[in-house]
Amino acid sequence: MQKKTSDLSAQAGSGISGLDDIMSGGFERDRVYLLEGTPGTGKTTAALNFLLDGARQGERTLYISLAETEDELRATARSHGWSLDGVAIFELVPPESLLDENQQQSLLYSSDLELGETTRAIFQAVEKFKAHRVVLDSLSEIRLLAQSSLRYRRQVLALKHYFAKHGATVLLLDDMTTDSQDKTVHSVAHGVVRLEELAPEYGAERRRVRVIKYRGRQFRGGFHDFTIKTGGIQVYPRLIAAEHRTSFDRSPVSSGNAEFDALLGGGVTRGSSALVLGPAGTGKSLFAISFALAAVARGEKAALFIFDEELGLLYHRLKMIGIDLEAMVEAGNLTVTQIDAAELSPGEFSSMVRACVDEEKIKTIVLDSLNGYQAAMPQENFLILHIHELLQYLNRQGATTFLTVAQHGLVGEMKAPVDVTYIADTVILLRYFETAGRVRRAVSVIKKRAGTHEKTIRDFDITSRGLEIGHPLEGFHGVLRGVPNFVGQHTRLMGDDTE
Repeated sequence: MQKKTSDLSAQAGSGISGLDDIMSGGFERDRVYLLEGTPGTGKTTAALNFLLDGARQGERTLYISLAETEDELRATARSHGWSLDGVAIFELVPPESLLDENQQQSLLYSSDLELGETTRAIFQAVEKFKAHRVVLDSLSEIRLLAQSSLRYRRQVLALKHYFAKHGATVLLLDDMTTDSQDKTVHSVAHGVVRLEELAPEYGAERRRVRVIKYRGRQFRGGFHDFTIKTGGIQVYPRLIAAEHRTSFDRSPVSSGNAEFDALLGGGVTRGSSALVLGPAGTGKSLFAISFALAAVARGEKAALFIFDEELGLLYHRLKMIGIDLEAMVEAGNLTVTQIDAAELSPGEFSSMVRACVDEEKIKTIVLDSLNGYQAAMPQENFLILHIHELLQYLNRQGATTFLTVAQHGLVGEMKAPVDVTYIADTVILLRYFETAGRVRRAVSVIKKRAGTHEKTIRDFDITSRGLEIGHPLEGFHGVLRGVPNFVGQHTRLMGDDTE
């Protein structure tokens, strides 16, 4: 049953939940909106999302095509598993393609007609179908027929007033292939949404959406990542941590290792972030993962997001020291996700992490490592902003986050590809150092915002029993430089036969 105009809700949803979130609910009805973007950015898919959302609610919907054929539109729909049975399609096609003389001549071709005739054909289609939602694809054809900016503006105004009189919510598509400097429709439209596609030097293309204008409405400004997948468009609204705040108990979270907890002054504060920093091979992943394992042992859930290491190798490596991650995953206590930074946008990744916290109620998150996360970002400044908002959001949800960063070099002066030490609430520093012809490892806590911690540097080892923390290195000076001086009488070290 088709809905009456009086039965319609105050807003027409876009059919894309993330886009509705950005626009604070969707499209205000009986208004004209511009959806612009270069070819390939997803305008047709977004427009079909909009019409199908209306069809599901019993509204009359109409797609007026001056650029694509009906077969192409239906093929696009089939690629997403959609049926366009509830969407009326009116296409303007060249007369020479109508081979059947008996076929109704209600189909017209825009470039073979004067602008006025094309406009009348559009009006006739609207009168015929009496649609609540209309998509006009595309304005580039009308702009070419108008030939002048004045005539084009008058024609767009005529379309706007006509659609408003007939109570239709309209999306005007523009592929921006003619005059990109012409902002005529921007000033006429009630709202303007732009889709963009970026092509990095390596990896998949990145798409983003921006609401440029929306009269009388607060909306989320700036760019928001989106993807086109089977089933339509998914928009990932930019995370704004200030909008999310909860209350929770800020008690310490244990690592499951008494010596490590002592070094941390009792553990890591719940609802905070901890950064594990050190050169390759020092055990950063194991330190971070130990908190996830302790959470599972307490009966909680945890999530690992692995950027750098292949999961099969990670499972095998940890199983050799008695940690069976696969069993925990199968039991549903642990979520392990392999992240391919070259194929994933930062917005999509933030959405994945949020889903763990919001939907699965996971309160222990491990990101291993930020080096891999950086590969998804075009510039370091943007990486810092993304991480800051993500960590602030997780902290305010009572989730404890553990991150790892691999520093360049092995001993001596160390440099990190990105400095996030000032963002993290706790910073754990790992180092190699050499003594008596052996390479050893050292761990220290150099920062903890909430509470006290040990100021000592302890050696540690990774054995078949897992992570083992030793005694403070009181007899050495310069451990963090990598080649320390022995200034004491004797210091007990991990792996020594005698102590």
